[in-house]
Amino acid sequence: MNSNFVDYVKVYVRSGKGGAGSAHLLRVKYNAKAGPDGGDGGRGGHVILRGNTQRWTLLHLKYTKHVFAEDGQNGGENLCTGRQGADQILDVPLGCVCRDADTGEVIGEVTEDGEQLIIARGGRGGLGNDHFKSATNQTPRYAQPGEPAVERTIIIELKMLADVGLVGFPNAGKSTFLSAVSAARPEIADYPFTTLVPNLGIVKYRDDQSFCIADIPGIIEGASQGKGLGLRFLRHIERNSILLFMVSCEQLDIKKEYEILLSELQTYSPELLDKQRLLAITKCDMLDDTMMEQLKSHLPDDVECIFISSVSGLHIQELKDRIFALINKPAQ
Repeated sequence: MNSNFVDYVKVYVRSGKGGAGSAHLLRVKYNAKAGPDGGDGGRGGHVILRGNTQRWTLLHLKYTKHVFAEDGQNGGENLCTGRQGADQILDVPLGCVCRDADTGEVIGEVTEDGEQLIIARGGRGGLGNDHFKSATNQTPRYAQPGEPAVERTIIIELKMLADVGLVGFPNAGKSTFLSAVSAARPEIADYPFTTLVPNLGIVKYRDDQSFCIADIPGIIEGASQGKGLGLRFLRHIERNSILLFMVSCEQLDIKKEYEILLSELQTYSPELLDKQRLLAITKCDMLDDTMMEQLKSHLPDDVECIFISSVSGLHIQELKDRIFALINKPAQ
């Protein structure tokens, strides 16, 4: 298994606490009662997630268990403000969702390059005694303490950002298709569950255009309840604008196989059925035109079906044309 793909990490984070304000009283040679001159405390550092297009997985955070931002410095005399604590910035791939590990609350998500999400806000610095002087209290001898740090355990999950998600049972030919239309080289073998991690491929299209395909590890019946590998990777399908279902022509009942896949997606998240769908019947280099015509009566009616072969290239260009048209279809 390719252990370089990490799409889930759990990290304990702590922001910096705010520096305390100063209660200093100014004493100069010719004015023994010059009044308060205590400066404010500095803000504590934030813990921040930042989107980075150069990151594809969370591998770099796999062994990061604790992240601490720097505390703010205390205020000083002569109205000197304490130094702000340094932020801790964690670069993550686009498509990451961050949530609180204890409550399950979604803190936010990062979907754009350079976008920053504060997951633990640094404490504000306390005000110095200069802020509290008044006509009736010209020498206040107190100042505010800084705000405390924020501590929490967070979970960062990667949901792949791809135009097309490949959905199918193990050994349906998804990895072979991905390797045929892109430069991705997933492991391919004649046994189920060859693909154990999602793979991304960029498909070059006409006129230097392109789109992104995600090969999701095979779903089995019961995947939405946690059977097989499906539950772990179903979240990667959520962000795809098109779902390309792939069923091998070797299956006895293609329509039933398609309906099982639909059922698993609906059980996991009913919103997935609102996405645009295509059905590719794979491994059709074994069929002639007559056999394909006979198969058409056994295909589902509610989805567009295309017979393809990743080995011979049968109808691969037509499928790419159809995918590209759906991706660029104006919103209703």
